Amino acid sequence: MVPRQIILDTETTGLEPRLGHRIIEIAGVELVNRRLTGRHFHRYVNPGRDSDEGALQVHGLTTEFLSDKPRFAEIVDELLEYIRGAELIIHNAPFDVGFIDHELALLRRKPLATHCPVVVDTLRMAKDLHPGKRNSLDALCERYQVDNSGRTLHGALLDAELLADVYLAMTRGQDSLIGEIEVVRTEQRAAAFERGSLELAVVRASNEELAVHEAQLNDIDKASGGSLWRRGAA
Repeated sequence: MVPRQIILDTETTGLEPRLGHRIIEIAGVELVNRRLTGRHFHRYVNPGRDSDEGALQVHGLTTEFLSDKPRFAEIVDELLEYIRGAELIIHNAPFDVGFIDHELALLRRKPLATHCPVVVDTLRMAKDLHPGKRNSLDALCERYQVDNSGRTLHGALLDAELLADVYLAMTRGQDSLIGEIEVVRTEQRAAAFERGSLELAVVRASNEELAVHEAQLNDIDKASGGSLWRRGAA
């Protein structure tokens, strides 16, 4: 049985928590038995500081927009309850985990690994599957035919939803298993046919169908001077 999984994504004020950058948006999408449950988690967070210009161009979340949003301390219990015990699926996991652990440390909370011991990095997976190719979320959406036309800016919830589709496409191993079963069944049918033990249903043509077939052969005879079908029968 596949465990409960959470596809997680964050947006931040910059690239480095050690330089004081903070989480400004966090979202999760739940999978149970490889099916989306519709149980999402999505919160904007007031970081108490401005975003770097480069980060702002990526996510578009201004200081003004975030000014009335809750602080991380106000949403941390809800977040941990949502993800507790789940397998986390994150694209470029060290980045997001580093930021979440930084926020938890500021609150003197235990790190993420104590709540979710298994973290799958889809960027690492993609690099192993497609070495030497672009493996950004946009590139993977294109490769696996996931519609990302609405992604003009990065957003944690939209990116988590897109990553869920990409992850399911990347790990669709049961399809190959079904294919292997079908190959075995085909081989079994072929062996039975060779032994003469395979019963085949014989469907004979009706008189109407035979008449249509005969008329078709007459037309071919007129156009070509004689059909190969009738020459072979002779």
